[in-house]
Amino acid sequence: MVKRLRWFGLVLAISGTGVWADYSDHPELKLSELTSQLEAFGYTESELVELFRAAEKKQSIIDAISRPAEKVLAWHEYQNIFLTERRIKEGLEFMRAHQETLARAERELGVPAEVMAAIIGVETYYGRIAGSYRVIDALSTLAFDYPKRSKFFRKQLVEYLQLAKEQKINPLEPKGSYAGAMGFGQFMPSSYRAYAIDFDGDDFVDIWNNEADAIGSVGHYLKRHGWKAGQPITLPLKTEQFLAPEWLTDDLKLSYTIAELPAEAAALLSPSLPSDSLIEPIEMETEVGPQQWLVFNNFYAITRYNHSRMYAMAVTELSEALAAGLREQ
Repeated sequence: MVKRLRWFGLVLAISGTGVWADYSDHPELKLSELTSQLEAFGYTESELVELFRAAEKKQSIIDAISRPAEKVLAWHEYQNIFLTERRIKEGLEFMRAHQETLARAERELGVPAEVMAAIIGVETYYGRIAGSYRVIDALSTLAFDYPKRSKFFRKQLVEYLQLAKEQKINPLEPKGSYAGAMGFGQFMPSSYRAYAIDFDGDDFVDIWNNEADAIGSVGHYLKRHGWKAGQPITLPLKTEQFLAPEWLTDDLKLSYTIAELPAEAAALLSPSLPSDSLIEPIEMETEVGPQQWLVFNNFYAITRYNHSRMYAMAVTELSEALAAGLREQ
C-alpha cells in the first residue's frame, strides 16, 4: 500500500539477497539534465543520486516487455485469460459494491458502468493484482537499459518523480506492472498526472487505494480520448456478412465512414448513426475459425488505453458479460 507521507529525503533500508544496480553511475542517466527537469519539484542532485543508487535493474522486466501477451497469443488464447467465470463473478461483485459510484461516473462522464468495471477487471482483476514490481525499478530499467523505448520510459520516469512529490510519497515504495503502470486502472505516470481525478471529493487523487478515484479516472480517461455516450463499440458479423480481405487492415485507426461501406454491411447498422461515423472492419482468429466485427469510435477509444485490438475486444466482451450478469440478477 502506498502511504501518504512527506518525503524529506531518502532513508533506505536495503535488505535481502538481491543485487542492486547502481543507476547513479549509469551512462544513460544524464544526471545534470534530469536534475534540471526535476529541481522545480524540490529534488536536488544529491537526492537523485541516492534514489538511483537504490533502483534495481530487473532483467525479468525486459523479458516481459519484449513478449507482451497481445503480440504472442492468438485472440482465442488471449480471450480465455480474461473471459472467465471467476473474472465475471468478481466483476459483478465489484459492480454491486460500487454501484453508486459507477452510476454517478456513467451519468457524469458518459461511459457505461460495465465498461469502466471491465477495464479495471482486465487491468488488475478489480484491484486484486496490481503489480509486484517497484515502479522506480520498472521505469529505471526501461529508461536506461531498454534502448528500443528508452525515450518514452525516460519521460515516464520524470513524470513519476514529479508525481511522487505532488502526492508526497516516497518514490521507492509504490509497486505496479513491469511497465511502471499503477493502481486499479494501471495508469502510466503521465496518464496519472493528466487524467486521474479526485472522484470522492477528498481533495486527493488516489488510484492505488481509492476505488472511487479509480473508477472516475478510468471514465475520465476514456471521455478525454473520444468516448461517445450512447454509441456502440462493436458489431459481430455472421459468416455470410464477412467483408472481402481488401477491406481489412492492421491499423488501429478507423479507416472508413458508414457511407463508404458495402451496402449489405451498412444495412446492418442502426439508422440513427450518422453516415459520416467512422468505422473499421476487423478480423481475429477464434477457436473455430476467423470472426469479423465492425468496430466503432468507442472501440478506438479503448485502444487509447492499450494499443491493441485484442485488449479492446477483451474489455468489450467482458463488459457485455457483466451487463448480461446484471440483467439476470
